[in-house]
Amino acid sequence: MKHSMEHILESVQKGELSVEDAMEKLKPQEELGYATLDLQREVRTGFPEVIYGEGKTSEQIFGIFIKLMEHHDKVLATRVSIEKAKHVLEKLRANHPTQTFYYHESARTLYWINSTFQEKWKKGYVAVVCAGTSDLPVAEEAAITAELMGNKVERIYDIGVAGIHRLLNKARLIEDANVVIVVAGMEGALASVVGGLVSKPVIAVPTSVGYGASMNGIAALLAMLSSCASGVSVVNIDNGFGAGYFAATLTNTIDKALEKALAGKGESE
Repeated sequence: MKHSMEHILESVQKGELSVEDAMEKLKPQEELGYATLDLQREVRTGFPEVIYGEGKTSEQIFGIFIKLMEHHDKVLATRVSIEKAKHVLEKLRANHPTQTFYYHESARTLYWINSTFQEKWKKGYVAVVCAGTSDLPVAEEAAITAELMGNKVERIYDIGVAGIHRLLNKARLIEDANVVIVVAGMEGALASVVGGLVSKPVIAVPTSVGYGASMNGIAALLAMLSSCASGVSVVNIDNGFGAGYFAATLTNTIDKALEKALAGKGESE
């Protein structure tokens, strides 16, 4: 982490950072009037506060984004419409012409990674499994979130149960993942089927895709909550971000356990 407490204190000790600047970096929050930013969330949880763009104006998204950039190496905003994104990107690029900003129109995610940042990828990968092309916006939101949190992602799309042979052809790729995210609308059956095929944690994401009786995702949500397959957890309707974030917390736990086990093995030898 760019501004971890340990790194800041070491910099003060070495004379590379003044006490005043260290206090600025260590302050817990930033007041913007319309938002109170949690600047220490990365220290506590491993990833900075994420901007939820829906309901915010372009100016508010820009103000929060630019302030978070001062304290972190990554910034992510979700649910940003293309109209808002165009305005925010124009201002961001004007303020930071040497930096690169990204917008994924389908996933409605706007994000930045510091050009000097070197990612330390977690071992293995997260599989994002999508039932149909109509579910792609939610699947991509999950995939981008997991990637920004240091995970390699395998995208396995359009393999719904209506043509179950497509799923079976990808079974080994799915099984070899550390965590599996399953995104599906309609009746949401894919999560139960995948849960019965693999030995890894499955995070089910119901989407609002489907005809009238799907009730904007409620049918898929209830089906996933009622899954007879063990090891399936469920996030809210269309919550790709929540699924990607949860997957990243699992892989982070896996990596820490592996590091601890390897360190113990080295000591015993």
